[in-house]
Amino acid sequence: MPVLGLDVGDKRIGVALAQGSIAVPLTVIEPGSRESAVQRVVSLALEHGADIIVVGLPRSMDGSIGAQAESVLEFAAALGNTTDIPVDTYDERLSTVEAERLMREAGAKRGKRKEKLDAMAAAVILQGYIDRMSQ
Repeated sequence: MPVLGLDVGDKRIGVALAQGSIAVPLTVIEPGSRESAVQRVVSLALEHGADIIVVGLPRSMDGSIGAQAESVLEFAAALGNTTDIPVDTYDERLSTVEAERLMREAGAKRGKRKEKLDAMAAAVILQGYIDRMSQ
């Protein structure tokens, strides 16, 4: 069951893929508009045969929904209105911090970390989702 995971930011969207129980970074989308980003995500989901798209939801540390989370929810809704592939959200608090730590521990150079951070954050989000669903 392939699953596509997203870390939606203001400037970039990190994308990860899991075709089993392990999520791996896939790519980074630099959208020109929300519509083009939605189309690119749907295209990737179809290309990889994704059964579900998981969007990281950036809740505040107290669990509330702030401005960034509202924007991500709007993006997730736009995805859901564009494709028949189910779209789910997953709490992504501290996913970027975890992705940075993992990349640093793996010995990735600072420039490479910055370049691939969004895709790695998407993999962290997706792995958390997969782990939760398998419990």
